[in-house]
Formats: sequence, C-alpha cells, structure tokens
Amino acid sequence: MKRIILTGGGTAGHVTPNIALIPALKSAGYDIQYIGSYDGMERKLIEDLNIPYHGISSGKLRRYFDVKNFSDPFKVVKGYFEAKNLIKELKPDVIFSKGGFVTVPVVLAAKKRKVPTIIHESDMTPGLANRICIPSATKVCANFPETLNNLPEGKAVLTGSPIRKELFSGNKLKGLDFCGFSQNKPTILIVGGSLGSAVVNEAVRKILDTLLKQFQVIHLCGKGKVDESLVGKKGYVQYEYIKQELSDLLACADIVISRAGANAICELLALKKPNILIPLSAAQSRGDQILNAASFKKQGFSYVLPEEELTEDTLLKAVNEVYENRTSYTSKMSESNLNDAVASIVTLIESLAKGKR
Repeated sequence: MKRIILTGGGTAGHVTPNIALIPALKSAGYDIQYIGSYDGMERKLIEDLNIPYHGISSGKLRRYFDVKNFSDPFKVVKGYFEAKNLIKELKPDVIFSKGGFVTVPVVLAAKKRKVPTIIHESDMTPGLANRICIPSATKVCANFPETLNNLPEGKAVLTGSPIRKELFSGNKLKGLDFCGFSQNKPTILIVGGSLGSAVVNEAVRKILDTLLKQFQVIHLCGKGKVDESLVGKKGYVQYEYIKQELSDLLACADIVISRAGANAICELLALKKPNILIPLSAAQSRGDQILNAASFKKQGFSYVLPEEELTEDTLLKAVNEVYENRTSYTSKMSESNLNDAVASIVTLIESLAKGKR
C-alpha cells in the first residue's frame, strides 16, 4: 500500500491545507498518517477525521529573547529522534509538510531516512521553520509567483494552496436563510482571521449604519468580540466563529472584507469572491500579509486597504468601489491558473512516491 505522512501544526493555517488534501489522497489509494505535536490544536482536527495521529516533542525557534530559548532546542532534538523512529516504523513513500515548528524535526529526519519530502509555503516569503527545512526538502510548493524568486531553482513549484472541497459546495439560499437575510439586498461578509481583528471590527461597526442602507452584513468577529449592543440589528449578524455553515456564508457573500492570511485569500481566489484585504500591519507581524495582499492586488484579484490607512471614509470608498467593479475582479480571478492546487500537489506527490518505490 502507498503511504504518506502529513505534518504541520501550531495554527489552523498549518493544518487546513493538509486536511484539504486528504480526500484526494484517499482516492489515490494512500494510507495517511499524521505527525504533529503532543497536544497541539492540530491533534483534535486530525483525530476527528479518523487519521492516525503521532505526537512528537516540539519547540519554537524564536528570533527574539525568551527564557524558553534555552529549553526549546532540546525539545526539537528530542522531536527529531522521535520523528526518525516513526519514519523508520511507518516506512512512508513520501512526506508532505505544511509548516509550523513541529515540522522541522520531521523534515530533517525524513532527509536522514532518504524519504522524499514536499514542503508547502503559503506566504510570499518563507517563514523561519520552512527556511530551516527547505535545504532538506525535495520540492517546495508556493502560492505566489513572486515566491519562486526566494526558493532554490529546481525545487520550486507554483501550485497555489489546497482548498477544502466542502467550501465549493456552499448554498447561497441556505446561507441567507441561516442569517435571516433576504435575496433583495447584496451581502458583505467580514472575516477578521481565526481570532478576529479588533481593528477591522471597530472600523466596520463605525460605518455599519451607512453600510446597512445598501447591504446586509455578516460579521465573523472572533471569540469574545461580539458587540452585545448590536445583537438583533436588522440586516446585521455577528458570529464569534463559524465552522459548518462557512461554505454557505461564502456562497451568499457578494463581496468579502478580510485579513490577508495566505490560506484565507487563496480560498477567496478559488471561490472567485471580490474582496477587500486589510493586511496585518508590519508592527504586529513579519509583514507577510502585506506582501500577500500586494501580490493579489498586482494580479487584479483584490482591493488592498493598508491598516494604517483604515478610516470610515477609506473603508466606505473601498466597499463601494469593489461592489461596483465586482465583475472585473471575478473575471481576473477566473483567469488564474492557481485554482486547482489539490490536483497539482497530488500529482507531485505521486511522482515522488513513484520514484521512491
């Protein structure tokens, strides 16, 4: 039997692309195993899918001072030996890594065990974990054309990001019904990332009354960020987090306001949703969302509103402009060749696994 090990963890963005690959890998005849951290958030997500899960020791490699910098390298070393033993025991044909610090010992151990490894880099420039792993990888998949310039020649493959199949099966009428909305007004969906964004939430709520004159608004605002004073407001619904109904909410959205995390914007591209991106500022991140958003703007997929320029006026202007020109954004996204990442990545997996066998 063909066998693959998937690895990735720490955030949902390091797990959901792996989950997106699972149905296609099963169809291709793979036995799927997963390596993550002992008690990372990835464990429950994977075990809920009845995929065998193997926990290893994991430590974070930081570029800043922290007392854990003294202990975490030992955790990584321990994880390396655990991964090496697991790879020896499981005998995979290929390993696919989505990133996060738990993947570092897995990818390094795979090279030692001579197992071909594919890394997927979501952002424009590789994060620290993937930068450590790239020399040991056989191939590196990328989301953005510009990323190829930051990767070793011969290893880089432009694939886009694997998207969960269920996102394509959304029902517009079910989404509107879930929110108690009508078909007579266009709908805006606001997504502030998995934890929600206080900055985006505040900006949207400041112009809410103006927006509701023309639109219905679905607001995914993040845990603990519901504004109780707005509960029951006609044409406006807020949810801390949506899982099951997300595909229906995306289906009924005419435009989307979002942060610029790589997986989120690749989902918008695949679903061809006109969008406004408000990337996380450089002061709060390593700047990857700013670069992601710039690439989508350059390709004509998105309207970008930098967080530093976010005001009531600029947000209203963005909403009006994107809604008026929504067909232009949709047609640009339809021309993209990054809409079938699952098929591209599974083909790559098959070629490496065949070579191993």
